[in-house]
Amino acid sequence: MTTGLTPDQLADAMPFARALGVEIDTAGPEEVTGHLDWAPDRCTAGGVMHGGALMALADTLGAACAFLNLPPGASTTTLESKTNFFRGVKDGRVRGVSRPLHTGRTSIVVQTDLFDAGGRRTAQVTQTQAVLRP
Repeated sequence: MTTGLTPDQLADAMPFARALGVEIDTAGPEEVTGHLDWAPDRCTAGGVMHGGALMALADTLGAACAFLNLPPGASTTTLESKTNFFRGVKDGRVRGVSRPLHTGRTSIVVQTDLFDAGGRRTAQVTQTQAVLRP
């Protein structure tokens, strides 16, 4: 599906993601990439980026990926999201890569991998999106 939307337009459709500082870098049906910079106001104790901030990055990229795989006229909503955290982030930029695992008639499953500035996987998120038809 080609929506004609730019990465900025996709991010603008999600005000919470914009308020948090999430940026979408590239967007296509096979892969969506983006990033979130470490900042003190995105942290929990000890200067570690809050898990909710990381999950919001992954959710934003995954939602964009699901949206780009919808049939014409359909919309989507998250049914399930599962996050595994592997390491904390204390500085730099977290980048994410979201790819569809399944694009079916009634659901889309997307996997998003998050990486720290050193290229180490910090988290992996798998989300299931419903395909809502008019």
